[in-house]
Amino acid sequence: MSDYKLIGSKSVYNGNVMDFWECDVELPDGKVAKWDLVHHSGGAAALPVDDDGNIILVRQYRLGVDRELLEIPAGKAEPGEDPLETVKREMEEEIGYVAGHIEKMMDFCPAPAYSQENTAVYLATELKKTRVNPDEDEFVTIERYSPDALKDMIRNGEIVDGKTISAVTAYLAIFFSRN
Repeated sequence: MSDYKLIGSKSVYNGNVMDFWECDVELPDGKVAKWDLVHHSGGAAALPVDDDGNIILVRQYRLGVDRELLEIPAGKAEPGEDPLETVKREMEEEIGYVAGHIEKMMDFCPAPAYSQENTAVYLATELKKTRVNPDEDEFVTIERYSPDALKDMIRNGEIVDGKTISAVTAYLAIFFSRN
């Protein structure tokens, strides 16, 4: 039980991917504070591992940091869409693969201080190629790395995306040791 209480909110902007709200929150001492909240429909991400044990990532431009980042395939859920369906769709769109086996690894909250967004992260194995090129509107480069190489890339700052760091770390700590 929390000593914080949402006592009011109003929409201040509705965007293509997220909506922005201004909220009145009663604090534990009884005072009221204004907090910003980003509403996002959530999404899903996959850590695709090929038959050689390499992890498939995508390199794509991200406006927020004005550069290309190396990330696991992921995407925004459509309204009411199950995260498993989201991740299947995104894998095929971004990397052109479907998985014979998918299991949930974890849920990830990218920015809980100001957003209720949740990303479900799945381990995808037994990959089957469905097409050579991803969707025409996906401007990504597909790259493969060994788990050890990814560990080094996280350590030296080549990979900075939070969902990718979380997924690779969970895979190395929990799932990779099972194999």
